[in-house]
Amino acid sequence: MTDSELDQPFPALLSAQIQHGLTAAQQYLAAAVYLDSNRLPQLAKHCYAKSGEQRAHALRMVQYLLDRDLPVHIGGLDEIRSAFETPRAAIAFLLETEQHRTAQITGLARAARESGDYLGERFIQWFLEEQVDDVARMTTLLTVIDRSTDNLFDVENFIARELRTPQRTDNSTPRMAGAAKN
Repeated sequence: MTDSELDQPFPALLSAQIQHGLTAAQQYLAAAVYLDSNRLPQLAKHCYAKSGEQRAHALRMVQYLLDRDLPVHIGGLDEIRSAFETPRAAIAFLLETEQHRTAQITGLARAARESGDYLGERFIQWFLEEQVDDVARMTTLLTVIDRSTDNLFDVENFIARELRTPQRTDNSTPRMAGAAKN
């Protein structure tokens, strides 16, 4: 987050984060297509799933703003990178974007706390936990790629065996906009 972004109240920053989340979804989608075109189905599947997760995260933020009767603006996306030199370069880029998004989410938590928005602070805690997991998984994936000595078949097997997306039964997961309301 830039210094000027940090001067904004939490709801405005959260609204801006929706755009960042939708951009992240498209970035994962672009990487998935690149990996799919290189016949790396497990890496591609992982990125397709992450694209959906990032979109869902943005929709959770939309729902939070709607629930608090705050304005929601859905704007354009930031620039998306769709060409990479190697599959390793794609994963390294995605790790960098996850680390950047962690800084953004941390800035949101800071803004909520500093403005005394305790509901916002509580809401953003879930995203902080998600970012720890996302960065750890991408770091592991990059490490496995580096250790594979250019044998991407081993990486594909590792993903199929170890990086399956767990089914969560976490009741603290924020609701998504557009999801059926119970």
